[in-house]
Amino acid sequence: MQTNPDVKKDISFEDFKTEVLNDYKIAVTSRECSLLGRREVLTGKAKFGIFGDGKEVPQLAMAKAFKNGDFRSGYYRDQTFMMAINELTIEQFFAGLYANTNLKEEPMSAGRQMGGHFTTHSLDENGNWNNLTAQKNSSSDISPTAGQMPRLLGLAQASKIYRHVTGIDTTNFSVNGNEVAWGTIGNASTSEGLFFETINAAGVLQVPMVMSVWDDEYGISVHAKYQTTKENISEILKGFQRDNDNKGYEILRVKGWDYVSLIETYQEASKIAREEHVPVLIHVQELTQPQGHSTSGSHERYKDKNRLDWETEYDCNTQMRKWMIATGIATEEELTNLEKTIKKAVRDGKKAAWSSYTQPIQEEKNQLISLLENASKASSNSAFITKLKNDLESIDEPLRKDVMSTARKALRLVINDTSNEKNQLIQWVNNYANTIQPKYSSHLYSQSEKSALNIKEVKPAYNEDSKQVDARLIVRDNFDAIFKKFPEALVFGEDAGHIGDVNQGLEGMQEKYGELRVSDTGIREATILGQGIGMAMRGLRPIAEIQYLDYILYALQIISDDLATLHYRTKGRQKAPLIIRTRGHRLEGIWHSGSQMGGILNLVRGIHVLVPRNMTKAAGFYNTLFESDEPALIVECLNGYRLKETMPSNIGSFKTPIGVVETIKEGNDITLVSYGSTLRIVEQAAKELQEVGIDAEIIDVQSLLPFDLNHDIVKSVAKTNRLMVIDEDVPGGASAYILNEILNTQNAYQHLDSKPQTLAAQPHRPAYGTDGDYFSKPSVEDVFETIYNVFHEVNPNDFPKLR
Repeated sequence: MQTNPDVKKDISFEDFKTEVLNDYKIAVTSRECSLLGRREVLTGKAKFGIFGDGKEVPQLAMAKAFKNGDFRSGYYRDQTFMMAINELTIEQFFAGLYANTNLKEEPMSAGRQMGGHFTTHSLDENGNWNNLTAQKNSSSDISPTAGQMPRLLGLAQASKIYRHVTGIDTTNFSVNGNEVAWGTIGNASTSEGLFFETINAAGVLQVPMVMSVWDDEYGISVHAKYQTTKENISEILKGFQRDNDNKGYEILRVKGWDYVSLIETYQEASKIAREEHVPVLIHVQELTQPQGHSTSGSHERYKDKNRLDWETEYDCNTQMRKWMIATGIATEEELTNLEKTIKKAVRDGKKAAWSSYTQPIQEEKNQLISLLENASKASSNSAFITKLKNDLESIDEPLRKDVMSTARKALRLVINDTSNEKNQLIQWVNNYANTIQPKYSSHLYSQSEKSALNIKEVKPAYNEDSKQVDARLIVRDNFDAIFKKFPEALVFGEDAGHIGDVNQGLEGMQEKYGELRVSDTGIREATILGQGIGMAMRGLRPIAEIQYLDYILYALQIISDDLATLHYRTKGRQKAPLIIRTRGHRLEGIWHSGSQMGGILNLVRGIHVLVPRNMTKAAGFYNTLFESDEPALIVECLNGYRLKETMPSNIGSFKTPIGVVETIKEGNDITLVSYGSTLRIVEQAAKELQEVGIDAEIIDVQSLLPFDLNHDIVKSVAKTNRLMVIDEDVPGGASAYILNEILNTQNAYQHLDSKPQTLAAQPHRPAYGTDGDYFSKPSVEDVFETIYNVFHEVNPNDFPKLR
């Protein structure tokens, strides 16, 4: 079904007719899928529908300009484009609508995303890169409006890196940086800040990005006059238009129903972006949305008769059909017959997709019914089990929920039985859970050989000549070693380039490796993350630097919705091994010394969150991650750069293990658990506690996600029988997460002789100044007194009340 991408070559009129008819066939097929898809939702076979009707013809034009190696980063209406590049069949369209969990039948997400969210496979089943230059690529879509924009920037920037940075093995990733990144967005979503931030950044960076705005004048039910100044996004972006004196964008406008003009426009855009590495904005105007925004409502509720009549006349498929008849490409009869054939093909494809989806569930249902029949014969609760069986049997088109729920309810009815039938039922339920649950829960993290959890620890080495240095030098020299070893490594962020970051952990790196590999960015955290995600998806190894931990909130939506879910939502067929570098805690005031770890931990499952206590540990984490294929956030200690550490002799080679804690002081009376800068306070408090007879054991968490995979903390608690978690997040933040892991995952509660304690910061952002820090976050005295009070409760005679 693929559309011919080379429309400039000399072809006969007959060949031209064949090409146009094939395009029309794709457009009508896509429309019929949308129409039938809506009916499938409204009849209950599918949960929700959001379709690409009204956008078919411009997507055909985009597909003609889209070449092998190119990447798409779009929104959830690009089904015609995916069909045109031969990456979406009728059966696959409906498999997505039904949430089929078979990746071969539903290659977009194995049922993890609702229909309309498209992807291609960048990885094989073992997590290894495919040859991205030999295929047409689509980055995995997300629903948040404009959320596709930051990633688009990175996908485009990768071409610039591949074209201009020498020494990188480009075999699977680029042909001289000729690849274009194609973005799509609805006109209303251009109101989002992420759109404007990305547009500005791409103009500054001058990357090969073509941005299509599908404009149908509405955002759900809200007209453009409430969305966009002047009701025209290209009009208000005119200042971005490049000229003879200034770099910028090429801005093109085209009617979304004009087949010929669309093809010419997209060919022009492709040439400019591909050859000149100039971003292009295409404003595709006068589009329609025949079925409204989604299956949740009807557009007749908010469009007047004049608008509806206009949409009927200027529907892009209708206009293309009229043009074909007027130019003699096809007759009315020929097109009518073609349309009838397509309608049947779509109906047949829908039936095939539904059969493929329901057949395995029917088999699972029949297996359980047989087991229930046997169990009922051997149980005193036969009548109740039979009712469960009959209820399940009466469901003609069951879901797995129906099957599993019935089985688990049946287990309650045989709980007192001792029969083989009961054991068979238990075994079936356990096997079913082990088989089915991964269909919905696998691949949150890498399952390949390069998983970060497979990277073994290599300890820092020291010799007699090892010197005490400012800790920042360890990070700096380690980055130097990384950049030498990995030509595809690069770092970028606010102040990361010319001055070598605000703490000089990148001192001299730009001079040594160039502005493309060690670069400054504007103040735009979300698109810094987007640069990293997109470049990592194309085989580069970026480090995206966010100046302070507090500023990561600007980018948290992108980290959470895009980066953290990528491997999961593609069931392991795309990855972005991006390292996010930041620093935090213990600076000055509300906006520069927060500890938002609790919020981060709850929002970024799917990436590793690492909290090294010093720069040697941080450097080890970077080395580990560069050997792996997973994304991570590393929070360096902001007040640790000028402290002295011993320079390792194996810089660039030592590795800090992920998910492994470290005991930094042994003791017998209480286990103290913390991380990062707070550990220095805990260590000082432990020295003072020793003076009054309390021997504390201190454990450095090091890695919050994942957390203590070897369950070493519970071993410590089994020895000390007491536990305290100290953290500078707000109460109920990271300390609550850590406590839950220790008590409920590791079952440490059974070893406790005293109530487990948490000591956190005050429930507000830190006040400014040294005193603000002292009275806002845990101090040595806070740690001492809280622990002392535990022992006062245990033995008030030896530990009389302090105050």
